[in-house]
Amino acid sequence: AKLKSFAAKIIQLLKEWTETFPYDFQDEKSMKELKEIAHRITQCDEENGTVKKIISQMTQNLLMALSTRSQYQEIREKFRQPVTDKGTILKTKPQSTQKDILSVCCDPLILAQQLTYIELERVSNIYPEDLMQIVNHMDSLDNHKCRVDVAKTYNLEAYDNWFNCLSMLVATEICRVVKKKQRTRVVEFFIDVARECFNIGNFNSMMAII
Repeated sequence: AKLKSFAAKIIQLLKEWTETFPYDFQDEKSMKELKEIAHRITQCDEENGTVKKIISQMTQNLLMALSTRSQYQEIREKFRQPVTDKGTILKTKPQSTQKDILSVCCDPLILAQQLTYIELERVSNIYPEDLMQIVNHMDSLDNHKCRVDVAKTYNLEAYDNWFNCLSMLVATEICRVVKKKQRTRVVEFFIDVARECFNIGNFNSMMAII
């Protein structure tokens, strides 16, 4: 009875650990240790198999979480590659095919909503381990040590890059317009977008636009 009670506490600990810090189990060594502990726990409850089901579900959720983040990382890595010939592409394109922001979306509310979707997608991929990574980095700077064992997740970096990209997009869309009257219209449009972002509660996009 004591063994079963102890096993239940260990399961709860492992469940919360794998859900909150899945990156701790991304290498083979830690995953092997997790499976060994899980195997020993299941032996305490071989009669009804309840523990085995919980452990199996926990492992499945962990593998799914690692797979999802790995795919997200791969997609983001493609966007992190520098584009050196962007200016050349714009020059070779006919002027008629170069669409400005107003021709794509002229409704400030719709653009603000789309920006909010992007913000939420970026935020949803920031996990406690990303914040712990900053703490570890600051500790290593204070102690003059190099923490090579900390795996970079780039989720906070991606969120920061998105802020800079949005700021550059706004500046580019305003500066690319030649006529002053049209440029004023674009500036007023982005002011309206920033106001709609404020109304939604998307302060990050609002500050990027400002």
